[in-house]
Amino acid sequence: MIIVDRPETLVVGYVVRTTNAAEADPALARLPALWARAGAPGAFAHVPGRVDENLYAVLTDYESDHNGAYTQIVGVAVRTAARLPEGMVAVRVPGVPSLLSEARGTMPGALVDAWQQVWKHTESGATPARAFTTDLEIHHPDGVDLYVATLPSFGEPSGPPAQAQAAPA
Repeated sequence: MIIVDRPETLVVGYVVRTTNAAEADPALARLPALWARAGAPGAFAHVPGRVDENLYAVLTDYESDHNGAYTQIVGVAVRTAARLPEGMVAVRVPGVPSLLSEARGTMPGALVDAWQQVWKHTESGATPARAFTTDLEIHHPDGVDLYVATLPSFGEPSGPPAQAQAAPA
């Protein structure tokens, strides 16, 4: 893992609230259905202003740490979110210093391994410490780039949590 300055990103997609404990139980897991919906052919064809063909996963609104509840949005990066498709939210991912981990290999195993390394880093008290504000996965043909927001050296949060906005009913 290396420290990088993650640029600000605007993501439009589908959202769920979950915990890592719930995701470990197939009866409670919500992420497989979220990813199936986001990965369906044409799932984002009607989203205007896409930046690229990658899928983005935003992890935000952490209740506490990696043991608490969090919100995950899976979608696409866009230039603007003036018109949200029904059932989708827009989230602005702040540009902040982040630990970058590159997951390469067979998915989802390589991504799970990358997250486990992040959790070990967190639990060991290593620096920089995680901010638990907003983290970002960028899924592309070569694998996944995982950006984990960190606290600055003086201990202040490295930016506000992402702000999600629901589509009008």
